[in-house]
Amino acid sequence: MRDRRRRIALALLIAVTALGAGAASASRTLAARGSIELAFSPADNPEAALVRVIDDARETLHVQAYVFTSRPIAKALVAAHRRGVRVAVLADAEMNRRGKGNAMPQLLAAGIPVAFETRYAAAHNKVLIADAEGRGCAVATGSYNFTWSANRRNAENLLILRDNCALAKAYLDNWRRHRADATPVTRLPWKP
Repeated sequence: MRDRRRRIALALLIAVTALGAGAASASRTLAARGSIELAFSPADNPEAALVRVIDDARETLHVQAYVFTSRPIAKALVAAHRRGVRVAVLADAEMNRRGKGNAMPQLLAAGIPVAFETRYAAAHNKVLIADAEGRGCAVATGSYNFTWSANRRNAENLLILRDNCALAKAYLDNWRRHRADATPVTRLPWKP
């Protein structure tokens, strides 16, 4: 089973590196480095794995979320923000614009910068970038939404790619491109 998971993780790493981290005009290939943690829901509790990445962050956390209802992940981001980690969140506007039922009010109340993506039919990224420009860099990505259902009821996958700072930097560059087009949010409900 471990060999199968390692082969799947390696195949996903290659796909993520070749397809997901490239610039809009062309893909790029990055050298494989670091370690890969793989979690499938509901069996492997990806939410706990994401909370560990957040807890380990020392400098920065950049989030892209399609749907964000997970209270434990929001709580971990708030705790990181309070200990001095620079936290910033991008989220799909349509899925997160209401105050009820999502974690955005908790983040906003803590003073975490939140911006909504409105340029796309769906801002469908599910990414957490930790310390991209420093030691302990990590990228978490996959199909996993930051929701209770993703953790408990859905069949989802999460990859945590550690210590490949070129990959983390590529994801951070993409996050910054998306942030440049996003609209800052200070309260919910939000209307464009």
